[in-house]
Amino acid sequence: MAAPGDPRKLPYLLIGVGSLMLGLFAGWTPIASRIDNYYYDWLLMLNKPSEAAHDAYLVEIDDQTLIDYKGSRQLRRTMAKALEVLAGAGPKAVAIDLILADEDDAGGDELLAAAMAKVPNLVLSSDIMRNSDRWEEPYAPFAKVAKAIGHVHADLDQYDGVSRQVQLEKVAERKRRWAMALEAYRLAMGGEQIVESQRDLDVAGKRLPFPRRGERGRPMLIRYRWAPLPRLSLKTLIERPEEAARLKGKVVFLGVTSLSQARDRWVTPYSTSMGMPGVEIHAHIYETLAQRDFLFAASNISIVLAAAVLAMAPAVVFAYLGGWHAYAVAAIQILWAHSLPHVVFSNGIVFPILAPAACAWLSVIGCGSWQYFVVRKQLRRSEADRSRYQQAIHFVSHEMKSPLTAIQGSSELISRYNMTEEKRKQMAQMINSESKRLAKMIQTFLDVERLEEGQMELKKEPFAASDTVIVCAERARPLAERKKIGLEVKGLAEAEVLGDRELMEYAVYNLLSNAVKYSPSGTEVAVESRYDAGQLRIAVSDQGIGMDEKELKQVGQRFYRTKRAEQSGEAGTGIGLSIVGQIVEHHGGRLEIASTPGKGSCFTIVLPAKGN
Repeated sequence: MAAPGDPRKLPYLLIGVGSLMLGLFAGWTPIASRIDNYYYDWLLMLNKPSEAAHDAYLVEIDDQTLIDYKGSRQLRRTMAKALEVLAGAGPKAVAIDLILADEDDAGGDELLAAAMAKVPNLVLSSDIMRNSDRWEEPYAPFAKVAKAIGHVHADLDQYDGVSRQVQLEKVAERKRRWAMALEAYRLAMGGEQIVESQRDLDVAGKRLPFPRRGERGRPMLIRYRWAPLPRLSLKTLIERPEEAARLKGKVVFLGVTSLSQARDRWVTPYSTSMGMPGVEIHAHIYETLAQRDFLFAASNISIVLAAAVLAMAPAVVFAYLGGWHAYAVAAIQILWAHSLPHVVFSNGIVFPILAPAACAWLSVIGCGSWQYFVVRKQLRRSEADRSRYQQAIHFVSHEMKSPLTAIQGSSELISRYNMTEEKRKQMAQMINSESKRLAKMIQTFLDVERLEEGQMELKKEPFAASDTVIVCAERARPLAERKKIGLEVKGLAEAEVLGDRELMEYAVYNLLSNAVKYSPSGTEVAVESRYDAGQLRIAVSDQGIGMDEKELKQVGQRFYRTKRAEQSGEAGTGIGLSIVGQIVEHHGGRLEIASTPGKGSCFTIVLPAKGN
């Protein structure tokens, strides 16, 4: 968990910003629009509108009507009979969803025009002709008796072709038409005209809050009724005039619903694959206006703000919390992101699902992954520190055992026995020498640890490689003599190394002392330095039992005991050789190991050097 002011919080902020940008980009793609549409349809089904008494009533020209009344050729005469009955029922308004643009060859125009003249508040339909910018207007005798002409243009979704909204106004040939359902609503309300402003419409004192949105006109989301709208067939209206009483005080929408003849059947959020006839869609539009059950698309600003909150909230949570607390809060934020559209939909706001949900998910996954890997990194670092601490304890017990034993033994001899002054002086010198050796060993170990942690800079001083080899060989010679092992310096290269003399002496001496320690008596240990093409090679070879390939892969690991260590009975942890490898690597070199079982081993330090 990052503390206040901790720069580790910056990655979470960057992840939040990146999630916001990616989420918003994803939310404005065509795929996202389809997902948002399907989610909107699902919300419509979950939040069904109240089924109050319907003002709209369908008079449908169904298949049976067309069969019994000689089909579409006699349709105008059939409609004239129905309108005669309908006029006497006293409807508020009648909207006919048929483009009656041409003259009827069958001679039914005069009859239909006369019947239309008797209908109160008649609304006829027009539409924009395909491949042109012209209105297809009703036949002049019909238009003359109509109180209004409204457009019946289908505003289908560009991605899935579903009818979810209507343009309340359409313009063609510089002539504006209001939607047919809106004109029927105006007439039913007794309004003389629609008063418009940039922000809304006024119909008979009723405000319709639909602003003009540039080229998109005035879109209105259709609040489809869940239950089917009441309907009456044209055939029933003609043959049983008493049924017309059901239409009193209603707004009647007359149009074709026949499966064989209705060309304007459109898929809606509620309809099946067969679609809903256009006249029924216009009736639903009217019901939306009459019931004032409006839905409004959320503004782009509100979407961006909500997405920003949902993207940045997880970043803040993971920056200040850790463990299961952070993931629990993040899960709540994801749930809220998915619940937000549903919550605001109950207040009449249509909010997209993909953009806010994508921002929340991307931010939670990104921040959670970052925190997980940071914690894992900290855990590995902690385990490494613990391992180094244990190795330090082993190093102390292993490397410092010899000088401590010598100091302890010498001090006991001085205190228990009467010695000559010369012998006492010799013991004191040994204690002093071993104490210095112990202090130097401790300092060397600490330097190596700090070097590994990056807390100490390597000394960059030139020193002669030959001097290092000679000093280390002389220090190791007494060990070799006690075991009756020959120690030979075969060659001294005249080369200069840039680095830390003390650390390099530790490395070379460790290889020599190990060679002596793990070699049997009567054998020989050799040290040789050669310079070639900018490289100094310091090789320490012995005639011990050697190592196989499996051991060679593990010999540089700390705490690995080789077979030669086990057979010699010498204590060893592998720490010294591991430290040698670190020292050589920090000097820009490498440690090469060659060994043959039964013939001995050769450890070679390869360093960059400058020849003399």
